[in-house]
Amino acid sequence: MSADKPQKPPPSDGIVVVGLSHKTAPVDVREKFAVADGAMPALLARLSGKPEISEALFLSTCNRVEIFARAEGGRHEDALRAVRDVLREHAHVSSSDEIVPYLYEREGEDAVRHIFRVTASLDSMVLGEPQILGQVKEAYDVATSSGALGNLLGRCVTRAFSVAKRVRTETALGAGTVSISSVAVDLAKSIFGDLSGHTVLLVGAGEMAEAAAKSLGKGARSIRVCNRSFERAAALAQTFGGTAAPLDQLEEEMVLSDIVVVSTASRTYVITKDLVKRVMKRRRGRTLFIVDISVPRNVDPAAHEDVDNCFVYNVDDLEQTVAEGLRARKSEAAAAEAIVASELEDWKTWVRGLDVQPTIVGLRAKTRAVLHGELERSLAGKLRHLGQDDQKALAQMMDAALNKLLHGPTTRLKGDGGGDLVRAARALFDLPGPAENEADEPRPEGGEPRVEH
Repeated sequence: MSADKPQKPPPSDGIVVVGLSHKTAPVDVREKFAVADGAMPALLARLSGKPEISEALFLSTCNRVEIFARAEGGRHEDALRAVRDVLREHAHVSSSDEIVPYLYEREGEDAVRHIFRVTASLDSMVLGEPQILGQVKEAYDVATSSGALGNLLGRCVTRAFSVAKRVRTETALGAGTVSISSVAVDLAKSIFGDLSGHTVLLVGAGEMAEAAAKSLGKGARSIRVCNRSFERAAALAQTFGGTAAPLDQLEEEMVLSDIVVVSTASRTYVITKDLVKRVMKRRRGRTLFIVDISVPRNVDPAAHEDVDNCFVYNVDDLEQTVAEGLRARKSEAAAAEAIVASELEDWKTWVRGLDVQPTIVGLRAKTRAVLHGELERSLAGKLRHLGQDDQKALAQMMDAALNKLLHGPTTRLKGDGGGDLVRAARALFDLPGPAENEADEPRPEGGEPRVEH
């Protein structure tokens, strides 16, 4: 920064976001950035080790990989560059040029709006799907337990939970069962029609598989669950009156099934081209429909090539089905966006308060210290003959004068809301900035911080 050309400081919150999603990157790119179970703490440690970043949260779902961070000293560009470096290293990409076309970046107010929209499922492929809120909460828990979150970004994320709750309770955006899994089932129904004559195989027994099973309900002839952990497969199958099998029986299960929904945490292909060839040979031409909603993908995208009557879809192929649902929810989305806008204004008011209050407190303390210091020197010198009552009266007069003197400046600083006047006051009177005064907020029970307006 040039000394003779002072620049306007960046927004005081310093929050930035770098990420890629189903809107900017196809699944074959997104899967390179997906984070394996257990790897998140190490990634957060790398982010926390960057001097340009003071807080961080890493979100990885099938449709997005995003890093939320707070820029140290409000230096957004430095923080954005540091985050990009961590993403590049994580994906084992040699040059940032390879990933930049797929990335988006948000700063300050835009970053906060993005966090609110993502958590409220307004940026999801399936608008209104409820899974994203749980995924952001999981990311928050990991970041908190890793010591990567502090007062401001942590507070922003918990505020996003409140925004999502308002959207779900005050609009019908999430009405009905909506999820990637339910869309996969809808796609199967659009192809097969009535599923009552077909067997559905769920490969994986996590939340996505459970959501798919709920969407199927009693519509399918039977539900089978195949999972690496047989116990989890059995538990899920029992819930829906289905049958379970271990993963080493996958080939047998695929031979028996007509629709296969795959959602495991594997980072390699669970269903390969050779497996599909063997299965289709044993099915004697019966149609097999496979939907892979995993990221990284669990089904070789070439598995159905040169194989008759086998159809493979991945999460990006669900866009068309999603678009039909999106049209139906558009009016609810507008109401949800209004809630986000309102909450964002409240957030900005609170952030501005971080700048204003410490400045006012600092200004009063400094002025009072100067005035009372001079009074004490006078009382020790020329005014030493005054009695206790007179000394007390002088001190009260000094405080009254202080209040009158600072009443106008205090009112104008509050009205400025963390703008140029506040920064000017800090510079003129050599007052500490908000970061030096920002105390951790006590949180009420339930973890949601107290919000001031």
